[in-house]
Amino acid sequence: MQVRLNKYIAQSGLASRRAADRLISEGKVKINGSVVRTLGHKIDTDRDRIEVDGRTIHPSEEKVYLMLHKPPGCLVTRKDPFQRPTVMELLPPRASSVFPIGRLDLESEGLLLLTNDGELAHRLMHPRYGVKKLYRVKVKGRPAEANLEALRRGVYLYGKKTAPARVKPVSLGAKHSWLEVEIHEGRKREVRRMFESQGHLVLVLKRLRFAGLSLGRLGPGCWRDLSELEIRALKKRVGL
Repeated sequence: MQVRLNKYIAQSGLASRRAADRLISEGKVKINGSVVRTLGHKIDTDRDRIEVDGRTIHPSEEKVYLMLHKPPGCLVTRKDPFQRPTVMELLPPRASSVFPIGRLDLESEGLLLLTNDGELAHRLMHPRYGVKKLYRVKVKGRPAEANLEALRRGVYLYGKKTAPARVKPVSLGAKHSWLEVEIHEGRKREVRRMFESQGHLVLVLKRLRFAGLSLGRLGPGCWRDLSELEIRALKKRVGL
């Protein structure tokens, strides 16, 4: 059967399609012993042997779906060359094949989904599906209504305008303020940069909800399996 190389890597549970493309571009993927750097390359799953970083990979049969309350100071990556703490260290041994869906930066905390279901991860991260993310944010100072309206309409970050966001004040004070922000994009450090564009430094950033799933009472550093009902709801949300 002919499939795209990045999809095959995602199905193995090694990485998302986006991360698989990076591995291919970096020359870390071989097909039948030869390095391939062409994105979009197709393989024959019955005949070709695929290696990533010298290890032969195969599609993962058992799918794993986890929710983690990522604590601050923990990297959202499978491994770190500088030996810093990663989210993988918080998970059980049976979750060794999962990878994070999307990102939360080092200082942020909250709901993070992890899976070895490459197609679901790809769709949940793709802008076309408009998957919503809700954050509780603490910023320095008191944003004026004009600043909040600018965020709701969209602001320019590095020459590209953000999609309209839902911004709801929770408590406003002279020294700091709490707000809820809902977005459906996934740019790097997007929420922090949005507020910085309006002159307000983000002090605390916590993701409360992602793709209709809520963090609930799950404590920092704790994880749980998604229920069958939650998994079906996620798949339905992105047309699977």
